[in-house]
Amino acid sequence: MAEKSHADIVAALADRLGENQVFGEPVQQGDTTLLPVASIRIGGGSGVSVRPAGAFAVSADGSVAWHPAVSVNRIVWGGQLALAAVLVAVAIAFRRKR
Repeated sequence: MAEKSHADIVAALADRLGENQVFGEPVQQGDTTLLPVASIRIGGGSGVSVRPAGAFAVSADGSVAWHPAVSVNRIVWGGQLALAAVLVAVAIAFRRKR
């Protein structure tokens, strides 16, 4: 069985992913090639939203691993919303006891 080259693996990944994915320039680091991926959305008007989705890591032995991007801002925003919901629930419960 012949080993696939990095270019073949990257081309196969590009074929399998949908039209809403954008690939960045591959980055070689040691024996691993990193392929950054972004998710795009285009609105009906002129709005375009692009956010990082993660990166594929292709090793010299042909193995491929997906590393999703982590948005710290989304995590913090979710924590703030959860805290606000708890505070509102406590305030409502406190008002009912009076």
